[in-house]
Amino acid sequence: MRQQFLRRAALGACLALAGLSAHANDADGVKIGVLTDMAGVTADATGRGSVEAARLAIEELGGSVLGKPVSLVSGDHQHRPDIGSSMVRKWYDTDGVDVVVDVPNSSVALAVQGIAREKKKLVLFSSPGTTALTQAQCSPYGVQWTYTTYALSRGTATAVVKEGNKRWFILASDYAFGKQLAADTETVVKANGGEVVGTVFHPLNASDFASFLLQAQASKAQIIAVANAGGDTISAIKQAAEFGISSGGQKLAAMLLLLTDVHSLGLQAAQHTYLTVPSYWDMNDGTRAFTKKFEARLGRPPTFLQAGVYSSVRHYLRAVQAAGTTDSDAVMAKMKSMPIDDPFSLNAHIREDGLVVRDMMLAQVKSPDQSKAPWDYYNIVRTIPGDSLAWPLSESQCPLVKK
Repeated sequence: MRQQFLRRAALGACLALAGLSAHANDADGVKIGVLTDMAGVTADATGRGSVEAARLAIEELGGSVLGKPVSLVSGDHQHRPDIGSSMVRKWYDTDGVDVVVDVPNSSVALAVQGIAREKKKLVLFSSPGTTALTQAQCSPYGVQWTYTTYALSRGTATAVVKEGNKRWFILASDYAFGKQLAADTETVVKANGGEVVGTVFHPLNASDFASFLLQAQASKAQIIAVANAGGDTISAIKQAAEFGISSGGQKLAAMLLLLTDVHSLGLQAAQHTYLTVPSYWDMNDGTRAFTKKFEARLGRPPTFLQAGVYSSVRHYLRAVQAAGTTDSDAVMAKMKSMPIDDPFSLNAHIREDGLVVRDMMLAQVKSPDQSKAPWDYYNIVRTIPGDSLAWPLSESQCPLVKK
């Protein structure tokens, strides 16, 4: 009897301490964790820029919410799921972090989503593109904020085929990401009346694309789709320029291309390349005003991944204010019911599966003589409706979707 009493007393004490700890964390204010890539292959597109984008969102809303200060922590996952998972677990368990944002690298993102689900904490993904985050592995505590590989390949391929470019050749990286991009691209091209006359896969981190580009040239395709990422994209497009592919009448379509990639390539090499972008720094007065503040800290405009971090943090803080609490379930309900209101988001809302559906833009990289100022890199060809870039909920694999 006495042992049972002592067990109950101990359990009660633990629960009381847990409650006091949670209350203390809540009393300390709202804490945001930016999990990003500070030194790896996506550091230019995310990294310190993602941290500053989050900081600018906090400052824009006055640095506090519900009368409490908003603070920021950041960490580098080094593209390793084990490191990212350990960091996020500590943030949630002992550091009082309420929400994690950014998370470039899909494998890290999926690991983090599992922890967030377990801890009933929020995570807002700006940088990973895998559709698993809002399909089979969706979570009531996760939001895929900025893009998916499905949206980018669908946006570019559909729009470019409709421009009259029916014959395609696909150059893709030989691993899961590239194969999925290639498969999505081929499906969309065929669905719109085009044909894929050839596909070739290259190894990850390839240095020589000569044989692949010669096959693409010989195919007489109108469009050569580049379905890879990072350094492989830069190398492929740079060598395509050296082979005179654009000057020979063929055009490139990049399935994933960032502003920093174009800058690394230079307009001479990247010119005329088609791509889909969720946002662009020169979209409107609001994006230009934000870019002015961002440039003062980073020396350049934000990528669409960094703009997504700003947007997600801003919407989260507005939802906390509207909900009157940092409770994850209450805040998520508000985030899904409130319109996403920031200059980088066009007709954007969060679906029940956690996917942000947004209008995007088909862009084409300018030629050097078209560019009138630093970072003036894109011609916007047309707006692409968000509903055409997201899989129908009737086909969703997400358990949260009611059918």
